[in-house]
Amino acid sequence: MAPTSKTSTLRLGKALKRSFFDRNVREVALDLIGATMLVDGVGGLIVEVEAYHHTEPAAHSYNGPTPRNRIMFGPPGFAYVYRSYGIHWCVNFVCEEEGSASAVLIRALEPTHGIATMRRRRHLQDVHALCSGPGKLTEALGITIAHNTLPLDRWPIALHARTEDVEVATGIRIGITKAVELPWRYGVRGSKFLSKPFPR
Repeated sequence: MAPTSKTSTLRLGKALKRSFFDRNVREVALDLIGATMLVDGVGGLIVEVEAYHHTEPAAHSYNGPTPRNRIMFGPPGFAYVYRSYGIHWCVNFVCEEEGSASAVLIRALEPTHGIATMRRRRHLQDVHALCSGPGKLTEALGITIAHNTLPLDRWPIALHARTEDVEVATGIRIGITKAVELPWRYGVRGSKFLSKPFPR
């Protein structure tokens, strides 16, 4: 996954359908590592995610449905977008059967498509810093609240399965105060595009 070898002509894997997300949220999270995420043709390889399950208190859905999180309680395969700390957007993929209210937070990408557009949106040149965090990648991909509730298998969103094996690292989730012991953060081991390195 060397950054110098990725271009907009990168071979894409099979398109992921909404049925892909109708599984255990941690299984989906693991299978998303190395997949390609595009929004209106801009994006890259997913290198870091976190899983959230409705049974643990770090999940937005833990205390039941609200106007903000209602999409989490619907069928799988839809985007859940919310504002974090009133500053930046975060994008999640709703998983499991309707009513489960579980989701995968997309934390970091390795840019491969539309890098010039990402640089313009982020006002920086360093390719490693374009999508190295959940708020950074939404800004780079132009994701806003307008993308909330959109299906993950229709334009402008496209997801493609990984085309090569990856070594997945696991660790505790970042920036939470509840259920901090759960090792539900997953990423490409050794990637230079992570929001934070995994422990060795």
